[in-house]
This record gives sequence, C-alpha cells and structure tokens, in this order.
Amino acid sequence: MKTRGITRRQLLVATGAATLLSQVPMGLALGRSKAKAPAFIEDLIDRMTLQEKAGQLTLFGAAMQNGAAAAANPITSTGAVSAQIAAAKAGQLTGVFNSSNVLYHERLQKAAMQGRLKIPMLFAADVIHGFTTVFPVPLGESASFEPDLARRTARAAALEASAVGIDWTFAPMVDIARDARWGRGVEGSGEDVLLGKRMADARVRGFQGDRGLADPEAVVACPKHFCAYGAAEGGLDYNTTDVSERVLRQTYFPPFQSGFDAGAMTTMASFNEISGIPATANKWLLDDVLRGEWDFRGVVVSDYTGDEELIAHGFARDGRDATRLAILAGVDMSMQSGLYFKHLPELVESGDVPMAVIDASVRRVLQLKAQLGLFDDPFRRIKPHAPSRQRLPETLALAREAASKSVVLLKNDGDVLPLRTSGQRIALIGPLAQDWDSTKGPWTLFNGDDSASDLATGMKQAMADAAQLTVTAGCGYAGPLPGGVQAAAQAANAADVVVMAIGESRDDSGEARSRTSITVPRVQQALLEAVAATGKPVVVVLSNGRALALGDLVPQAKAVLVAWYLGSSSGLGLADVLFGKTGPSGRLPVSFPRESGQAPYYYDHKITGRPDPHPEKLTAFKTRYMTSPNSALFPFGHGLTYGQVEYGALDIGDARLAADGALTIRATVHNRGSRAAEEVVQLYIHDRVASITRPKQELKDFKKVALEPGASADVTFSLRREDLLFIGQDLKPTVEAGVFDLWVAPSAEVDGLHATFELLA
Repeated sequence: MKTRGITRRQLLVATGAATLLSQVPMGLALGRSKAKAPAFIEDLIDRMTLQEKAGQLTLFGAAMQNGAAAAANPITSTGAVSAQIAAAKAGQLTGVFNSSNVLYHERLQKAAMQGRLKIPMLFAADVIHGFTTVFPVPLGESASFEPDLARRTARAAALEASAVGIDWTFAPMVDIARDARWGRGVEGSGEDVLLGKRMADARVRGFQGDRGLADPEAVVACPKHFCAYGAAEGGLDYNTTDVSERVLRQTYFPPFQSGFDAGAMTTMASFNEISGIPATANKWLLDDVLRGEWDFRGVVVSDYTGDEELIAHGFARDGRDATRLAILAGVDMSMQSGLYFKHLPELVESGDVPMAVIDASVRRVLQLKAQLGLFDDPFRRIKPHAPSRQRLPETLALAREAASKSVVLLKNDGDVLPLRTSGQRIALIGPLAQDWDSTKGPWTLFNGDDSASDLATGMKQAMADAAQLTVTAGCGYAGPLPGGVQAAAQAANAADVVVMAIGESRDDSGEARSRTSITVPRVQQALLEAVAATGKPVVVVLSNGRALALGDLVPQAKAVLVAWYLGSSSGLGLADVLFGKTGPSGRLPVSFPRESGQAPYYYDHKITGRPDPHPEKLTAFKTRYMTSPNSALFPFGHGLTYGQVEYGALDIGDARLAADGALTIRATVHNRGSRAAEEVVQLYIHDRVASITRPKQELKDFKKVALEPGASADVTFSLRREDLLFIGQDLKPTVEAGVFDLWVAPSAEVDGLHATFELLA
C-alpha cells in the first residue's frame, strides 16, 4: 500500500476567514493525550449557543439506511432525510450512524458546511467483522490465536468503510464473556483475559491504521461495552451484573486498557448496571476510573438509548433526570434517545448541570473531529467518484484465509479428515449445507452477495468431480422437513463419507439472543443420529456463535469441526480445511462444557477448598456436579491438527525468578505425523499460595509455530515479575514471593510439560 500525501485546506469559521493550518496538527497524539485542545476549538466553544453544544453531543441513526442496518436496532424514529439535513445545517446534530450511502454522507456534510459555525459531521457505523466483505465473527477469528490476523481484517474493514465516508466504528467489542448462554459473546474474543487484551490491541490498531487518525483510510475505534456487560447474570442480555471491584480490575478492565493503550479515542458505556448503578450513570466507572486513574481523554458515547433506559432501570425519574445523571457521570454523547438535545440547555440554565461539564464534553467531541482531520477537510473520507475499494480480490482472499484459520478441529478419529478430492463419494447433509446467509453471522449490515460461497459450492470447487457430491438439507434449523430424514439416510447410504452441516442459524447468536440450552437443536441432533445409524463415517461441521455442549453429538461423529460463522468466504475456507489444502490451526477461545447446566464455565476458575481429585469418578462432598466433573468436554485452547504433535523437553534453567529478572522457558514440540501442522503452544501458571486465592491456571503467553512433517521446533517464553501480578487485598496490583506451577501445553486442561519455579523476594 502506498502512503498518500495529505493536503491541508483553509477552514472558514463563521464570518472570519482564519487559516487553522498551524492549529490542527494532523498527528494529534492518540490515546491518553495530555495535549491541549487547539485554540480554534476553544474559540468555537465560546461562540456556540447552548442548543449548538447540545447538538454536538447528540447522535442519531441515519435516516437513510439499508434494510439490514435499519433492522439491527430497536425500532425508534430517526427522522426524515430532510429533517436530518436541516439539523446538520443548524448545528443540532453531531453525526449519524449506520448509513453506507456516501451520497447521503455528502449531503449531510454539505449542509453542515452551510451552517453558522461550519462544524463537520461525524459518520459512524457498526463495522463489527467486516463491511461489504465479511470476515469471521470476532469469536471465531479469535480462535486463530493470531492477533495479526485480527489486525489485518480490521484494517481491510476500515479501508472499505472509510471509502464511503465512515469515520468511526462501534468496535471492537472487548467484553470478556464466560457464560455461553449470552448471545453477544460472538462479538468478542472469548473467556481469557490475555487473549482478549491481544485481540483488543490488534483490532484497534487495524481499524485506526498506523498513519494517524487524520489518514483518510483510518476509522476511530470504540472498545465496548464499558464495562462488565459480558457478566450479565444467567447469560441474559441487558441483565444485571454484580461483580466485585477486584473482578472488574482483574478480568474485565484489562482488555479496555489494552485498547486505549493502542490509541482508541472513544468507548461506549454498557447497558448493564454494576453493583446497583447503571454504567451510563456510573461516575465511579466513567469519571474516577476511566478519566481519573487511566487519564482517558477521548469520547464516551452511550449505547443505543442507554441514557433513556436509566428510567426503566429505576435510577432516573424521567428523561430530564436521566440526562443530568448521564452527563454528570461522564457520558459525552447521547445515542438515539435525543435526550441531550432536549434537556441539556434547560439543565444548564437551571444550574443543575454546570456549563463547564457541557464544555468539557463538547471539547472532547470537537477534538476527536480534529484528530480525524475533519476540520481540515470535512470530505476527506467522502469521495463518491473515487474508484471502489469494496470487495477487492485481495480482501476476499484475506476473508478466505481468515475463515480457514478460524476453524477448530475437535475430533478426528481414524483420520477421517482430510477428505479426498477424488475417488470418494460424499454426502453433504444439513440445514447449513447451502445457507450462505447464516454463515455470515450476526452484525452483517452492509455486506454483498456471497451466495457463491456456501459450503456445497466450496466443496464442489475443491473436488475433481463435483458429481461425487450429493446435497440434502434433511431438516430445518428448528423443525423437520417432509421426508427430510429419509432423504438424508438414503444419501448417506449411497456415500463413502458424510459431512453434516448443522448448528445454530445466525439468528441464534448476537444481541438479544440469549439461550437457556446451549445445545444443537433437537431436530438436527435427531437427523445426525439417523445418518450415523447408516454406519457411514460422519464428519460434523458446526456453525455456531458460542460454546456448545456437545456431549450427545460427539459420539455420533468420527470428526467434529467448529466452524463458527466464517463470513464472505465461509464455504471456500471450510473446503480448504476439509480437503486438506489448509490444515486446521484454530484453538478454542472458549471452553465447551459437558452439559448446558455447567454454564458459566471457564478454565481459570478457582480451585475451592474441596477440589475434585478424580474428574472421571464421582467423589462425594467435592466441587463437582452429580452428573459431570468440573471440567470441560473440550477445554479452552483445544484444537487438533492433521499432523501428530508431541511435546518434548522442557527447560526452565535454575527455576528461580529474581524480582528484577526474567525466567526463560524453553520447550520442544515435534510433528511425528506425515502432514504439516500449526501448533499453538500455550504457557500457563498457577500461584500456589497467595493472599488472594488464585485461579487453577492462567494463560501467560502463547505462540503459534509451523511444523513440517517430521520437524521439531524450540519455543521460548519469558516470564517476568510483572507477568505474575494480581489484584491484591488493597485492590492494587501486587505479587508475592513463593512457588508457582508452570505448564507448557496444548490446552488449558492438559498437563503437557509441567515444572515449578520460585519467585524470589
């Protein structure tokens, strides 16, 4: 990619023509910047009316949206096109979101430039896992354990989105999610803090690029939802969370801190309450922690009508009270409710909200627009006649790469996989065999036609003779089809091997998609049982947006692949893995429990005072269920390859870590198989004795290594004192001298290579 020159232009402010060339530096510092706002921003604030200030803090859904974008949010009025254009001209609207129409963006921006103060509009969108090219859902992509892949897909999404005028994405979601019943886990990186931190960093850097926010191909990122949205009780979306401050600081804060360290200049307040106080009105969270402790200088936006929902929470009396609580807590911008524009002027005039609070929020919004280069050139991302950057060949190739790298192989008895491209009759059965729409996953608002990348098409393209593939639906996602089971059994009997494409439709995951049972729907399970009864080897390809309880499914299949929702190149990427063009290299970013009733289940749970000594045998009065041990069916980090990977020698030197030193860990892995493999080598530790009880295991590093057949590789990790920190009794990071267990392993619940070391005082 060539670096493009950036042209500065003169900006007319009101009636005075003043060049701002020296006052709007293109490289305004990102993240926790202490730089003062440019002088022209202070001049604007001084000259704005209260209504104009309230307008800069008001964001609405675009009046011109496509059907998918309009359906993605609750039904509320966004106003007519003419009304939004008039509001832009009058300075009553800071921006709009979820329009992909560059001509509408141009009309709004031209209207804003005709206004009294000529403050540019800001254009945002839910670019969650791609724009017109759809990449795997974030949870699936996190299974790659490749942060750089996440950076590259976010960069590609930013190139497509910025090309139609979008400045700001409401992504990445960095909520740690440990309850598979919660539908929005599909938008994040799973259950682990370290993986969550690395993916947050990568996605922010991908969206924003490395040439500053003023670059026309940059979109500002918005780590969300601040905070602990993923801890909703019972996995029920929008529900109460009640977590300790220690858990917030240990588990839920770190991915946000990672995103802000990477330069994110916005964040979104979450819907949920924390210990009785909704996040949208939580001054401790937004002011004391975010802006006080962390020195975050960016913009906080409410979630969709989040400020108005303070009334339903029972925390605010009415819209006026909700506005007062939200702005005083630190929410700069109101999304969709219109409450700020309606109530802020009167709240200031009555003395209930100080003008200084309003000015501080307006200053942050205007400074964000300056950082995005919008004062310098309001049309820098609005180029209706520029060559299209949508769905370029290299972007679709990246989608195919990401799809194949996101697939996780759970089981492969008898090496039934990979399939042969010739000389093998294959029956493809299941509701997902030809449903390209579901394999895109949720939050795909702007995508193009990917009907040529359903699984059946991908498999046919990979096979030497497409006539060797038969395709049968068998059943729907939740209901039977007339004669479906019989047709499926007949197809299986005529085949050498069966591929069952089953799982969740895309409507089963995402916002407001909480489930009480995290299993494959019963009608699909019955179809699988009927096909397995034919005696033909069965390969299950799961489509899913969460961890699933697969105890009833796994015995019916020789091989099981977790395919998530893989996006625009789903069928092609899956076929690459099924036929061995690309070996499976994904690992589970979430633990797959044995039964639904184990949820929430996560690997780094506490040991308790009565740990279960015999996971495979019921032991009375121990930490286990009556029907299942307290362990996963498929643990976090699990995933097989087409090779045969063995873990060899482990060397940690003299096994002592000085307070100011480093412990070097060296492990050797071998590929004893006849096929190449990629192994995700994982480093875990356990602090045996501490003043705050520590989890059973904690992931501290991981590395992905490529191994040719018969090859070996030495993998080196380094641990320092700061890697062992935890939140102590005083709620500050600490670590204590003592003995630690250490594992280098292929997953969280496999012993692998085990050693101990001592942290010295």
